[in-house]
Amino acid sequence: MLRNPTRPHRAATALILPAVLLAQAVPAPELAAQTPSIDSIPRLTVEPTSATIEIGESFNLTVNVIDSDGETTTSFPPLILPSARDALSIDGMEVTGLKVGEYAIYVTTAEYTIYAADFLRDTGEGHVVEVPVTVTLPPVVSVEVRPELETVIVGHTVPHEADAFHEREIIRTDVTAVWVSSNPEIATVDPFGNVRGFGIGEATITATVAGVSGSVTHEVGASPAASLAIEGGAREVRTGDVQNFTVLALTTEGRPVPEVPVSWAYAYQPDDSVRAPAGTAQIEHGRMVADVPGLFTAIATSGNLRAEYSFRVVSRNAVRKLEVIGQGRESRVFTTDIWVWEGLDGRDYAMTGSKMGDGVTFVWDVTDPAGIFMTDSVMIDARTTNDVKVSPDGRYGAISREGASNRRNGVVILDLADPAHPRIASTYDEGLTGGVHNMFATDTHLFALSGGDKYVILDMSDLGAPRYVSEYNHPDSRVHDVWVHDGLAYSAEWRTGVVVVDVGNGRWGGSIEEPRLVTTFSTTTGSTHAVFPYYQESTGRFLLIVGDERVQRRGLAWEGTGPDHRTRYDPETGKGGYPRATSGYTQIFDFTDPENPVQLARYEVSEYGTHNMWVEDDILYQAYYEGGVRMVDISGDLMGNLYTQGREIAVMKAHDPLGYIPNSPAAWSVMPWKGNILFSDINSGVWAVRITPVTPIS
Repeated sequence: MLRNPTRPHRAATALILPAVLLAQAVPAPELAAQTPSIDSIPRLTVEPTSATIEIGESFNLTVNVIDSDGETTTSFPPLILPSARDALSIDGMEVTGLKVGEYAIYVTTAEYTIYAADFLRDTGEGHVVEVPVTVTLPPVVSVEVRPELETVIVGHTVPHEADAFHEREIIRTDVTAVWVSSNPEIATVDPFGNVRGFGIGEATITATVAGVSGSVTHEVGASPAASLAIEGGAREVRTGDVQNFTVLALTTEGRPVPEVPVSWAYAYQPDDSVRAPAGTAQIEHGRMVADVPGLFTAIATSGNLRAEYSFRVVSRNAVRKLEVIGQGRESRVFTTDIWVWEGLDGRDYAMTGSKMGDGVTFVWDVTDPAGIFMTDSVMIDARTTNDVKVSPDGRYGAISREGASNRRNGVVILDLADPAHPRIASTYDEGLTGGVHNMFATDTHLFALSGGDKYVILDMSDLGAPRYVSEYNHPDSRVHDVWVHDGLAYSAEWRTGVVVVDVGNGRWGGSIEEPRLVTTFSTTTGSTHAVFPYYQESTGRFLLIVGDERVQRRGLAWEGTGPDHRTRYDPETGKGGYPRATSGYTQIFDFTDPENPVQLARYEVSEYGTHNMWVEDDILYQAYYEGGVRMVDISGDLMGNLYTQGREIAVMKAHDPLGYIPNSPAAWSVMPWKGNILFSDINSGVWAVRITPVTPIS
């Protein structure tokens, strides 16, 4: 529900509502609000009205907020939103260009953002000001040519790539270069940088970008090998199983030849030629995975030599039955995060936050998943309680605050001595005034994000007086999520990717008092939203599961419902409401060597976008917004897109005809718990489901 801005916030005290009342699907005037009149919403003036900058450059905005009396006011701080977070970075009033193109920033006020997004953008009344921003490239200063292999032999093709270096240390790898060979009789190069050896001798390969050139010289020779053979692999595997092949190259005398250049390809004979899909497998540097059943042949070539290895792929049969155990319906506000824990009284509980819910957080008894019931609610001074966390020992809980009436935000600490009825122990807001969107709780410390800029670490020894310990703010980066494991803090930082910080592990010299950077690495999409560290016993690898969040579908055939075509849901009439439009996917990295992360695979479901996730016993539990909660087999070695390999175990979409927006699934968070799976759905509250083995078909 939308909060009425004319009504003051409640004080940060616990509001105990009878469980019987809460369990009923009744109207909730205490949580409801009316849409404000346009005249009551502040107007804005913004300078400049448009901007053109080079990538990496910045400019500052000047924003004036004008109240209904025509006076400039600071009571409603401006909020600046980029049209594309991966293209424009905003720090205070400073806007920085990150990606070439034409974009916009939207300026509104924090108090009325939700209203502005829905029906004020096109009124021309100055409630939302759009500032067009064009980002251009500075001149190219140098070009570097990178061959995939250093050795080029007669009859073999080696891919090359060109990197363009611009001013301000900007590097582009997506350039279109003009390729030329100095000696085509020795080596040719095609328009895409593929170099093929034709004769013995020297050839220089040159790439030119915007008039600037770079080159590499190759000595092309004959292959020292006389034969090839493929080693490793099994003759029958399941879809999604990774084959690891190696090549044995021998001289005419039978001696092994080290480091011969090898190219890989595959052939496919489907089990059913009528329904055989395209793109049925991937092979790279001897690693191969097949998506569909059939007969596959791995092919290795080196110069004029060739070796083959055939194997059969059968269906993975990962699908299992899904049983709905129970639901704790919440249809009066949008439900956000869920955290499940065992209380100090031995019973199981779940806590859920709310979005635009006037600061309400709910506590549920989930000891019997078939009979979930609400035990209490906590009301705090906030517009949104986006995130909730509980310490592993069940001693304390934390609620994040956004949109507090005093602009201080911060976190609210709960004493969980009586887990069914939490008591507010304290509120901490020093250094957290920008709004706390996410947190992570250990037994001794709470990591709380501040305005998407940094995370602050609090000592939780005394729940009544949390103590500031330290903080970490990665330069020129925006943080969304943080997860702590074995003394390392893994933070998801949008276009920066994953940032790893030593906060007590010690191997990199860090401590909880003095965090120290370990490494950073970027992700494919630049929309890094959540991170989950996981040790995979089946392979001995330490994995990082990294999720996107892209609440838009720009550039896709179906971009979703824009502000011109959607209306807010009216619970009184049952009309309105609109589906979310999301995209993005989950990426899986091998982080066994923190100095050298390796991207292994992804899980991408078209038409939907990811949110929060959990991993346990080689199963990925992924909240996929309107795609529901999805359970995925991530056992063994991983490669390619797990979605197309038949690794999905089960899917649950929470269609609830009595939900906030009826029959509109929107999974936010998920946690496996004691043989069940509990998740929060934005429109319908808490659900408990269970996956069971499927009965084999005889």
